[in-house]
Amino acid sequence: MAQMTDRMKELFDNVKTVVVATATTDGEPNAVPVGTKKIIDDETVLVSDQFFNKTLANMQSNPRVAISFWEGHEGYQLKGAVTIETSGKRFEETAQWVEEKSTQAGFPLKSKGAVIMKIEEIYGLAPGPGAGKKLA
Repeated sequence: MAQMTDRMKELFDNVKTVVVATATTDGEPNAVPVGTKKIIDDETVLVSDQFFNKTLANMQSNPRVAISFWEGHEGYQLKGAVTIETSGKRFEETAQWVEEKSTQAGFPLKSKGAVIMKIEEIYGLAPGPGAGKKLA
């Protein structure tokens, strides 16, 4: 597993939206913006499913996912496999968190699932000669 640095975690927490990229088993890509995301630990992130359709179908048939996030000229891409939880303690905590967060924002949402990614690789997204460099 790859671990995020403190700076990567800070940026992940601070950006409003990340991009979750999936693909069908035959390679058809799909990328969606997601605002309900959080860090579980240095090697694990969570995104909540409120509206996933193609994304959910892709993850169910092909659990390989990339999550990209950036601000200005700094950014990172996390790659790994996901599991989807629709019951249990972590899902219940996620559903409560999403409901509280979205209600405070004036746009109440309900979580359909907690998508948990174990980070296997981390790449840099900064422009320049190191663009796309594997960092972990």
